[in-house]
Amino acid sequence: MKEDLKTEVLKKIDTWPRFKFLHLPTPVKFLANLTEEYKGPEIYIKRDDLTGWGFGGNKSRKFEFIIADAIKKGHNSLLTWGSVQSNWCFQCALTSSRFGLKPLLLLFYQDKRPEDEGNILLDRLAGAEIYFHEAPAGKVVTRDLASSLIEKMLPELKEKNFDPYVVSVGGSMPFGSMEAPLGAISYLLAFHELLEQAQSLGLSFNYIVHATGSGATQAGLLLGAKIFSPRTKVIGISVSDEKTSFSQEVRTIVEAALKALSLEIKIEAEDIIVLDDYLEGGYGVFSPRVTRVIKELLQREGVVLDPVYTAKAMIGLIDLIERRYFQEKDKLLFFHTGGTPALFAYGKKILAQEK
Repeated sequence: MKEDLKTEVLKKIDTWPRFKFLHLPTPVKFLANLTEEYKGPEIYIKRDDLTGWGFGGNKSRKFEFIIADAIKKGHNSLLTWGSVQSNWCFQCALTSSRFGLKPLLLLFYQDKRPEDEGNILLDRLAGAEIYFHEAPAGKVVTRDLASSLIEKMLPELKEKNFDPYVVSVGGSMPFGSMEAPLGAISYLLAFHELLEQAQSLGLSFNYIVHATGSGATQAGLLLGAKIFSPRTKVIGISVSDEKTSFSQEVRTIVEAALKALSLEIKIEAEDIIVLDDYLEGGYGVFSPRVTRVIKELLQREGVVLDPVYTAKAMIGLIDLIERRYFQEKDKLLFFHTGGTPALFAYGKKILAQEK
């Protein structure tokens, strides 16, 4: 892509409201022990779990744009939804309170109402007002279900003098008060940040592997690759949905981002790589492989993975290496998207997989 167009994209994004409160750029490190263990391509990691905001994670990048948009539009609160151990919802609570908005969270649980541990504990400490609702087991809650419940909540919230900025889970799809896919835009910039780091290190990554859940991170990384480094392939390891429908979700978010940026870039079917082989039973469901890979990364590289997202993505990366999906000369980048507070809520379930 022409250099002047690349510059124009960055200039366009720079005109959008954004509060810069993260510690960027996040580090890029070589995983020497893991590379030696699997004797394949060189493996690197980008530590977006170290954004310096709460416990870090990819959601914090998204909120630099989302909270600025909410304040610009004059809202006094922020309403979103997610699972009971949602890192997204904790980042919402943390960021909203920090900038003077009341965090309102619709949290979906399975089986029974959760204890105040992990991210729920953090949500409460961050000042969130929490509304619980039961959800289908092993699945991410649909936007339609969340939307219908939010519609029912709004009159009550209005009576409490709340005027919430409503945003979809993950800041993915334009919805409610968010008119552009700000989550994806933030990860287009994250790709550019990575590219500058790679160039300074004398590296060029053939593949980026990451956990994909709501689609915004994958959409942003994919669009960043198309604009700044077309030879780089982005692989999303699904943690919730089968690949066909989820690939369409990613495409929809990419198209919304292209529209917001006034760009005409053709996205081919083969550009959107979603793998659903590593669900390990479904969203928030654990397996012995989840426990093994958490222990391996912690003991071999000093890196903490979470059981819902990044552990499953790392299972995928390792399996792809073992299946010779990559060439030995390739350089891989694992995008660590955070989520570590969930470890403290699911500890018993994780350790039970060892028995």
